[in-house]
Amino acid sequence: MHETLSISRYINAPRPAVYRALLDPRAIARWKVPDGMTCDVHAFDAREGGALRISLTYDVPTGTGKTTAHTDTYRGRFVKLVPNEQVVEVDEFETTDPALRGEMTITITLADADGGTKLLATHDGLPRGVSPADNEAGWRMALAKLAALVEAR
Repeated sequence: MHETLSISRYINAPRPAVYRALLDPRAIARWKVPDGMTCDVHAFDAREGGALRISLTYDVPTGTGKTTAHTDTYRGRFVKLVPNEQVVEVDEFETTDPALRGEMTITITLADADGGTKLLATHDGLPRGVSPADNEAGWRMALAKLAALVEAR
């Protein structure tokens, strides 16, 4: 069964600042990572059709990585970019485990709200081998880091 998760977050920064952080590989390495992990951006071509490849490595070896014992690596492509409004990417884990395979669509939509930005992140097609609760917790951590990054500017 493939799960869908949607999370919204208010960010006290204008949409253009949030949008830039969604497409800046240096910013991605800082925010698009749950607590207890580090992010390495190997490839990031922020244009429609452009490819991306990212690894998330556990700070403490857990043996629960999706690609190796300590790392989750995913690759994907940008399918739709609407400046200051929406980023859609399709990602897939690099894994031999059939329970973790399959394309996932991540849609991030931005809207003006109370002097800042309302961000809605929707993660469609979560593989059956990924815990929906863990995925939601990871997204909440990452979006908190995104907010801290763009609100500090």
